[in-house]
Amino acid sequence: MYMIKQLFHIDFSKIKDVINEVHKITLKNRIYIFFDLMWCIVFYRAGYTDYLFFDMYKLKHKDRKTILTRGKNNSYIKKLNPKQYWKYIDDKGLFNKKFKKYLGRDYFLLNDSNFNQFKEFLKNKKEIIVKPIDATCGVGVEKIEVGELPLKKLYDKLLSNKQVLIEEVAKQHKDMAKLHPDSINTIRVVTIHNKYDVTTVVAAVVRIGTNHKVVDNFHNGGICAPLDIDRGVINDKAINKDGIYYDKHPTTNVKLVGYKIPNWNKVIKLVTNASKTIPELGIIGWDVCIGPDKPCLIEANQYPAYDLYRMIKIDGSVGIVPLFEKAINKKE
Repeated sequence: MYMIKQLFHIDFSKIKDVINEVHKITLKNRIYIFFDLMWCIVFYRAGYTDYLFFDMYKLKHKDRKTILTRGKNNSYIKKLNPKQYWKYIDDKGLFNKKFKKYLGRDYFLLNDSNFNQFKEFLKNKKEIIVKPIDATCGVGVEKIEVGELPLKKLYDKLLSNKQVLIEEVAKQHKDMAKLHPDSINTIRVVTIHNKYDVTTVVAAVVRIGTNHKVVDNFHNGGICAPLDIDRGVINDKAINKDGIYYDKHPTTNVKLVGYKIPNWNKVIKLVTNASKTIPELGIIGWDVCIGPDKPCLIEANQYPAYDLYRMIKIDGSVGIVPLFEKAINKKE
């Protein structure tokens, strides 16, 4: 079904761009590239951007079949994440309620009749994080200094902006703040929870803000670096959404490769326990803040951004499909 949809919704102008880019890199004949790209769409369930993004034009069959292409990723999500449970991830109010024990911070949901409770929540707080309950890619997420506006004006403004989820500002470990102190620099950890009640961490990346922005999101100016899931160490260069690589952080100049994430064993334990809270969802991308003493959950994603898998390196495979298959069938 995915292949048929792709063939009927091909954007030939974008395909032309991909073909021209691959031609520039390889000097291969454009007609050959076109048919090879079509083969990858049909046989490997690739989106046409996957062909360039995952360097599929360089690979032979045995390596191409290990790439977690858009079509394959969609199949895993469809198979393992029933839609009736997405609401517990997509709705940040429901998420905070279900995973309250893992949040490590207080929160409050605004409505048009709880101004007095809002005032009470803000007592002794100097700053807060505000979010829409359906925020994606960090859009609508702000850090606000309490006292900058009269409380009634702030209340009305947040309701107007639909920024109705109010949270205490998560505190992060000094080693995480060192990377970029203006943002909470989170870890995206992808878990697979299978029918045998076994949870496996299949991928992990650290997301770091830049240019003094409050958000660390990859699609909102942040950079991202892969982690060795056994050791919690950055094991390759960071990258931004434009494909620019960094040995050092572009704002703080901190050396990235080899950087150790603190409390890594606690991170693995946290996401493993959290995944068992909602076993109906088999694949979840958890966003974890490393606190001063222990990690806590920021939010989660029932459709983890599959483009991050490009950075993950596993022994004996170009792509991450073998690791997914192993996790899905693991019995202990």
